[in-house]
Amino acid sequence: MEQNKLKIAVIGGGSWATANIKMLTDNALSKEIFWWMRSRETLQHIRKFRHNPKYISSVEISVQPENLSTDIKEVVSKAEIVILNVPAAFLKEALTGITAADFTGKKIISAIKGIVPDENQIVGDFIHQHYNFPLNNFLVLSGPCHAEEVALEKLSYLTLASQDRKLAANLAGYFNTRYIKTNVSDDIYGTEYAAVLKNIYAIASGICHGIGYGDNFQAVLISNAIREIKRFVDAVHPISRDINESAYLGDLLVTGYSQFSRNRTFGNMIGKGYSVKSAQMEMNMVAEGYYAANCLHEVNKKYTVEMPISKAVYAVLYQKCNPVAEMKQLAELLS
Repeated sequence: MEQNKLKIAVIGGGSWATANIKMLTDNALSKEIFWWMRSRETLQHIRKFRHNPKYISSVEISVQPENLSTDIKEVVSKAEIVILNVPAAFLKEALTGITAADFTGKKIISAIKGIVPDENQIVGDFIHQHYNFPLNNFLVLSGPCHAEEVALEKLSYLTLASQDRKLAANLAGYFNTRYIKTNVSDDIYGTEYAAVLKNIYAIASGICHGIGYGDNFQAVLISNAIREIKRFVDAVHPISRDINESAYLGDLLVTGYSQFSRNRTFGNMIGKGYSVKSAQMEMNMVAEGYYAANCLHEVNKKYTVEMPISKAVYAVLYQKCNPVAEMKQLAELLS
């Protein structure tokens, strides 16, 4: 084993984690990849067949079999860079047994696009407060980028955000491939909150599609959604930012419109009459926007930002309001 290889751990076994693995292993820079997932059965399948049987199974896995593990403490201990890539709703459970000492001296990249329930915190704040982790060693990985298109090697873009732009640029180099282009940002709060909010708006988009609204209304919905994102992130972290950059507007567009968007799919099912529980049971993946809608509702009690789209999604999902009536009322407020 080369001593100068950067050691990177990916935490999570879903589609986006699998896509991250593909990017990292397709990249030419010297590195060693470690991969943690909860399912021993899935791990054994990957060791034997080099494919994730549950998510984007077309991707060939090039990680060394001995570097796959269900022991998160062991995986984290071997890495310099830890990429967190489990649904935010299950992050605390995934990190069971991990202490602040386990993260000491490491860099953490959050590829999670959600808020930690109960705590109502974005991942950066959660890791900072609960593990005494310095924010200057924390990074956010955002899109616009769907795992399914990474699997197909379609040209995609990533943004890596850090308070230290040099650190972001250095680590972004490990994700660059023939089909992945990277940008860097110093806006860790804006990029992380925007990644959370766009999932809520993708649910709104799906609901509207499910109840029969067309492309014209969708355009109005999304144009209002980006203004809603700007109002919120400016209230939470008021710095100079261009909301039209791909990490904000681009990620919102692809999540709101794409056939691969799990949040849009979830919303579409709600719009067609599925209950929340039945929609969740039918989907094989977690729609982060479901949890985010409740968390953002709680967070916004502090900031009181005008957020009619987010409020409408919360009303449908958590107050059991009729989707048709709620979206009709929302339509009267949009311009």
